[in-house]
Amino acid sequence: MGASRLAARTTLVLGMAALATLLLPPGAGQAHEEREITFPDGTGSAPTHRTSGPQLLVCKTDRADFETRVAGFDRPLRERNLTLFDQCQDDGFRHLQEAVDAAEPGTIVRVLPGLYREEPSLAPPTGQCAAIDAPFSSDQRYQVLSYQQQVACPHEQNLVAVLGKRDLQIEGTGAGPEDVVVDAQFRKLNAIRADRADGFYLRNLTAQRTTFNAVYVIETDGFVIDRAVGRWNDEYGFLVFANDHGLLTDCEGYGNGDSAIYPGASSDINADAGHAVERYAVEITGCYGHHNLLGYSGTAGNSVWAHDNVFTDNAAGVATDSAFPDHPGMPQNHALFERNVIGDNNQDYYRYVRDGTCLKPYEQRGYEDGVVCPAVGLPAGTGVINPGGNYNIWRDNWVYGHDYAGFLTSWVPGFVRGDGGWSAQFDTSHHNRYLGNRMGLTPDGAASPNRLDFWWDGQGRGHCWQAASGAGAGAGGSAEPRTLPACGSDQLPAGLPITRFVAEPGKLLKLYVCAEYSQAEQSLPVNCEWYGASGLGRIEVQLALAEAVLLGLAFLAVFLRRLRSRLGFGSLLVALSGLGVGMFGTGYEATPLTPIGLALFGAGAVGLGLAVRSAGRPGYGWLTVALGGLALLGAVDRGLTMIPFLPVPPSLLRILVELVWFGWTLVVVSRDRAPAAEPA
Repeated sequence: MGASRLAARTTLVLGMAALATLLLPPGAGQAHEEREITFPDGTGSAPTHRTSGPQLLVCKTDRADFETRVAGFDRPLRERNLTLFDQCQDDGFRHLQEAVDAAEPGTIVRVLPGLYREEPSLAPPTGQCAAIDAPFSSDQRYQVLSYQQQVACPHEQNLVAVLGKRDLQIEGTGAGPEDVVVDAQFRKLNAIRADRADGFYLRNLTAQRTTFNAVYVIETDGFVIDRAVGRWNDEYGFLVFANDHGLLTDCEGYGNGDSAIYPGASSDINADAGHAVERYAVEITGCYGHHNLLGYSGTAGNSVWAHDNVFTDNAAGVATDSAFPDHPGMPQNHALFERNVIGDNNQDYYRYVRDGTCLKPYEQRGYEDGVVCPAVGLPAGTGVINPGGNYNIWRDNWVYGHDYAGFLTSWVPGFVRGDGGWSAQFDTSHHNRYLGNRMGLTPDGAASPNRLDFWWDGQGRGHCWQAASGAGAGAGGSAEPRTLPACGSDQLPAGLPITRFVAEPGKLLKLYVCAEYSQAEQSLPVNCEWYGASGLGRIEVQLALAEAVLLGLAFLAVFLRRLRSRLGFGSLLVALSGLGVGMFGTGYEATPLTPIGLALFGAGAVGLGLAVRSAGRPGYGWLTVALGGLALLGAVDRGLTMIPFLPVPPSLLRILVELVWFGWTLVVVSRDRAPAAEPA
């Protein structure tokens, strides 16, 4: 009785684990929490760099230090800076915030080479700012302030606050961004915050060492971040949120716990468009994101055009998603990525969670020495992660050298992001196109293969992929599954439409378990390969093994208790071999093992069902045949071509039939007597 109950319960888990993920959100924390957003009206434009007009100067007073800083400049630039230094001593400011406060619309604030710690901004809060009435973020790290509270208490969270200032240009006068450094010393959430600051232009400086963002631009219509560096921050280098007409160009970000560049919740101007759009809300070009958790990320990163950038040597290269709650503009849509270099993103920064480094105070972690404390859980070794995005185009990028996958595409049901509406459960991961990307090749033409070029959980409609490396369109290669919907010469999905409302159950369970990473609790899922699990330590392999053992024991019991014919014995051997091959196929993705295993198991189940039918159990026999037929259908779907018009994967149908079949099997095995052996 105990064994029967255990088998029934385990079977139920196998069948319903994937469906349970539709009802429960992952345990990953929110990547970014902000006040209720008001989007710009979109009537602005990206500002242009000004070389003349009203100006204010910012400098320090130590001339010897200043001369040392400019000594290596070429002569014209050195002399210009020395002249500006003399002027600044007479009528300039010693802190950037003082100049920002004094600036009128159209002012250029020139910041001379030096280290700016903005000491006045670090003074303890007084009055109403000492006890602000505002909700805390879910991890209790900071309060989520309204715009009015930011204005009333500008330095509660910000080292430099540009609030409501229009057409302000801040630029360093050095030879490069590292000559002017705004350093928060891990004492503020943001080094520089531009809030409702239309026409904001930031150029040629470095912002660093914050507990959140180096540069934060929010609710702004028209901004440019030009030739700037954001480094050594607990989360983001450049976070731009709920903006329109934005441009990030020639920027660099490294040492950040989330990403170098984050254009989250960008103005959703193309929500109702197809792939052809009139313009994008944010453009990112010429930027370099390296040695971060991610080079680029963007929850609800809508209408973003990212081209000619380099994202290398991160844990993962790019992620644009619909995976975190309370971001306006969900689901994410209409990003265009083209001609970017996305390679060798294999850094294992989760080791700093394992060894306790990320539990230390910020200033003791060693961010300046290469430590990165991951803000979220993700599959390290991946070039591009696209969970829950719609109408994105990935075209003519170099994607190479990844230990996990070049591209990963997956579903995000609405419950994951806190949306309980029925339609929201199926509104993500549709109409993404992968066109002409140089998979496994560096820009100089050298071979550097990805372990997998493409990984897809199987959910969505309207997707199409170019051919995986070394294979014709839809013919396999390094893709999981091996039979991806192909793009035709017109860059549209070729062949009959593939529409799946839910993902492959095993993959869905894997994504759910792996999302249980928590930075706040410093916990890593032990059975997820993203964090080092291998072989039988992986959750999807454990699931496949459990299913194989249960099915194998059930088939053996049926054979011993109900029939001992040659057909039954041969079918049993074929089915058991299929279960073994299929289990190994789960461990070795993108190989023929999975469809071969399904085909063998299906053939064996059909034969066993026919034998049982002949032995006097016609109903149970036909159910066993149906189980085998669904396995054979899955073999075609995973190994030859995806079945069109099928709304759910064959594996889900098979699991549901298995639930009924196992219950019936318990009845057959417990009531029937063992048959006599078939005479020789």
